[in-house]
Amino acid sequence: MDKRTFLKSAGIVGLGSMMSIDNLAELVRGVSAVSPEKLAGDEDFWATMRKGYKLKPDYINLENGYYNFLPEQVLEKFIGHVREVNLQGSYYMRTVQFDNKKSMAAKLAAVAGCSPDELIITRNTTESLDMIIGGLDWKAGDEAIMAEQDYGAMLEMFKQSSKRFGIVNKVVSVPLHPKSDEEIVDLYASAITEKTRLLMVCHMINITGHILPVRKICDMAHKRGVQVMVDGAHSFAHIKFAITDLDCDYFGTSLHKWMSVPLGAGFLYVKKERIGGVWPLLAEGERKPDDISRLNHIGTHPAHTDLTIADSIDFYNVIGAERKEARLRYLQNYWTSKVRDLPKVILNTPADPLRSCGIANVGIRDMKPNDLGDVLFKKYKIYTAPIDGAGVHGCRITPNVYTTTADLDVLVKALTELNN
Repeated sequence: MDKRTFLKSAGIVGLGSMMSIDNLAELVRGVSAVSPEKLAGDEDFWATMRKGYKLKPDYINLENGYYNFLPEQVLEKFIGHVREVNLQGSYYMRTVQFDNKKSMAAKLAAVAGCSPDELIITRNTTESLDMIIGGLDWKAGDEAIMAEQDYGAMLEMFKQSSKRFGIVNKVVSVPLHPKSDEEIVDLYASAITEKTRLLMVCHMINITGHILPVRKICDMAHKRGVQVMVDGAHSFAHIKFAITDLDCDYFGTSLHKWMSVPLGAGFLYVKKERIGGVWPLLAEGERKPDDISRLNHIGTHPAHTDLTIADSIDFYNVIGAERKEARLRYLQNYWTSKVRDLPKVILNTPADPLRSCGIANVGIRDMKPNDLGDVLFKKYKIYTAPIDGAGVHGCRITPNVYTTTADLDVLVKALTELNN
């Protein structure tokens, strides 16, 4: 069956019910010979993918960066896991939940490109990275480096650790439109002294979508004896990479974002030789110092969410990491290229396609971000995330694989009219 014939039949199926994972896999096999870059602009293909999502008709959702809700195929699996755990009750929680969680962590590690004994499932990026910030053996006068564009929860944890342990926080500001990777690497390097112990860096800055040269930053910091903690909340399952290629010491992410796992799941990676140097968030029984499970005690939690990780990974793998990344980058460039040269439009995301992917941030000159967000929602029925701080003033635009160019045409129309 060729792609066009299958798309037609899939469209008919979609009128009455969602596509199954098997049908989705068949659809993708039909385009296996098409490059991800070429497929990225095939609206027929992605319109069929869209049929797997139940979308609220009241507005165009361009704020998927907070929570990438589940496609219906995965949602049904999640509901099934809720029913099964509820059916087994205490028996499940006292027996197989631990092996299941371990197998979910192993499946995540395979996608992340690291060893299963270096990764634990957490509840989100904040828990993952705050465990490191609060769990190191800080001494008064130790220094930590971060950027004002980093996520607020981690910045607040560093402030609390400063009050608690006497550490010194050094805050840099990442340029919105750098001329080179070296400009960013040198920025972080200039803040390092002999007292620096930890450097935190975003893989993809959440408010602008700016992808930072993490490997180069890690190489520089390690030469200076500084550990590196990476905030990967928006990079994991968004762009393709392996954690081992980054060579960072710690990496945290939220799976409810670009992996589309139900709310309440994330993971923490800790390089094997660093595990023993971190105190758990909650006390655990005796473990070997390099056993990462010693960091994973959180008490009773929604175990059915853990089980759905496998289903979300299956959905992600069917689409393919390269195809997803290419589509998200295509969508961002589709709308930004149409408004970048408008005199009143301010794009807070680099134009270089290698420095961004699906996320971008846009503002209108002399218009406050909250006002822009209100106009986009009330007049044009577009939901976004206004950002006003850390040198960024605009609305964050985060499409997903179900987003169409027709959706983005409405955004372009709005920004063009607001430019006049």
